[in-house]
Amino acid sequence: MIPTVPGTDGPPAGLARRDWIAGVDKGLAILEAFDASAPRMTAAQMGERMGMTRTAARRYLLTLTHLGYVGTDGKLFWLGPRSLRLGQAYIESSRLARIVQPFLQRVTAGTNEAAYVSVMDGDDVVYIARNGLNRHMNTGYVLGARVAAHVTAAGMLMLAVRESPSSAEWLDRATLRTYTSFTITDKAALAKAFERIRTLDWAVSEQQLELHHRGIAVPLRDAKGQLAGALSVTMPMGQEGTEAALDRVLAVLKETAQALRPMI
Repeated sequence: MIPTVPGTDGPPAGLARRDWIAGVDKGLAILEAFDASAPRMTAAQMGERMGMTRTAARRYLLTLTHLGYVGTDGKLFWLGPRSLRLGQAYIESSRLARIVQPFLQRVTAGTNEAAYVSVMDGDDVVYIARNGLNRHMNTGYVLGARVAAHVTAAGMLMLAVRESPSSAEWLDRATLRTYTSFTITDKAALAKAFERIRTLDWAVSEQQLELHHRGIAVPLRDAKGQLAGALSVTMPMGQEGTEAALDRVLAVLKETAQALRPMI
């Protein structure tokens, strides 16, 4: 997804103009513009991608190069290793990421599956803590990995139960990309899935992101009942049916989420 530059037309609602530094917003948007489809760009390409002139894009890129966040050969620009500091700083400073690790170990020991804690960022799930090995999973969620929310159990759960924006509001504007032949891209079907998730307070996703793999997730709520993230496991499906998998792991997930609640 190509980032936008909200600072172009002034500060967002709720923030006074005197408190808004558009240069910071644009600089961060430049960093976010690099992705798998555009890992290296010229200043002109960046300007086109960001809706700014080549000259303006070049100034931002050269500044970020000087700071170490971007690399260049004089023509092309790319993210530098220092950009990893931003994500690592979040992992190290996030209270949720720090307190969940012993609990993830409990989930892995109780299920023999890879366990994760994730949060929502826009339309994506971001994995901020994990424990256990990925068993032959091509997608392999590493710390900081971003995945489209609608194709994961954790993402579907958080989309369904969060208050703002609601799942209905999200569906109105969402573009649903297909990853496998099982990916739900019909919005009416997805709305029904969200309704079921809200009733059950857990979610299961099978083969929506990768064939022959299943995810099961429960919500992580704080002491006030507010959604803080999702606790999930992923597994190869093998010969194990859905009900058998739920019987084996769901109780462990629920008990762990409940034990975490006073600490979040």
